Amino acid sequence: MGTILVVAEIQKGAIREASYELVTAARSIADAGGHEVNGLVIGSGIGEFASEFASKGAGKTLVVDDAAAENYNVDVFSKAIKAAAESTGAELILISNTPTGWDVAPRIAAGLDCAFVSDAIKVENGDGGFNFRRRIFNGKLDAEISTSGRTVASMQPGAQTAFEGSSDGSTEALSTDLAATAKFIEIKIAESTGVDLTKADVIVSGGRGVGDPEKFPEVIQPLADALGGAMGASRPVVDAGWLDHPYQVGSSGQIVAPKLYIAAGISGAIQHLVGMKASNFIVAINKDPDAPIFEVADIGVVADLFDIVPALTAAVKDAKG
Repeated sequence: MGTILVVAEIQKGAIREASYELVTAARSIADAGGHEVNGLVIGSGIGEFASEFASKGAGKTLVVDDAAAENYNVDVFSKAIKAAAESTGAELILISNTPTGWDVAPRIAAGLDCAFVSDAIKVENGDGGFNFRRRIFNGKLDAEISTSGRTVASMQPGAQTAFEGSSDGSTEALSTDLAATAKFIEIKIAESTGVDLTKADVIVSGGRGVGDPEKFPEVIQPLADALGGAMGASRPVVDAGWLDHPYQVGSSGQIVAPKLYIAAGISGAIQHLVGMKASNFIVAINKDPDAPIFEVADIGVVADLFDIVPALTAAVKDAKG
């Protein structure tokens, strides 16, 4: 029985949701091919996080608890992950494609002298290895990549749902040499100008059809607020400087899969579609009946968004009393 090692990432005092998305991918492979899923949590004073990860899908979870790993250090983390992979005999090491992940993942692959796939959106069992799917050419095409033997892969956050089940997990301390040449200085986190769209159940996005930046707080945001959701935008809106990058939905922005996605004034370029077409229910509002967005919409409204969106906002508010 082969092993899949899922590397957890801790951010702002919690395990990232993206780490539980990795668990979903690992469990899917395990169910189909008889692999065992193991977890790995790295940090300092992280016993509680490790127990949580173990009981929520990761199964047996290795714990590298060391003062040297209190803050992210690429040398420290790469040594910890390499040691865990060797300890478990992991055939597949899954890491989130976050800034931390894309920094450390290629080092792990080089250190283990094995295959590496970056920014994957899907992984399955293959013939003697694994089959991956990843987006290329700015989301216009999907590439299928097959590996043989041990593989390190970083997976795109939001590409699948977070694991919500439980497992008979356990934790086990892992000691290894964490001596590092790199030195941690400080973490600087840019001030957030939006929300984490990957966690929103409802997203109302606007495109160039909104007309100008002032219309977003006047028209788009009120509907998002009324629905208890978040506001998003297409790439042209962000490129024009109307909204900041955290609002961007698409292959070069955030990949989202909310319960409800409302696209207002968005034509539906492939870059945007690949970022939201996994939404459970899509409503598109556009004056152009031939807009590509209607191809993925569950409900399409061919009309002026300035007539429809305010009316929807008013109707939602009235329904709430």
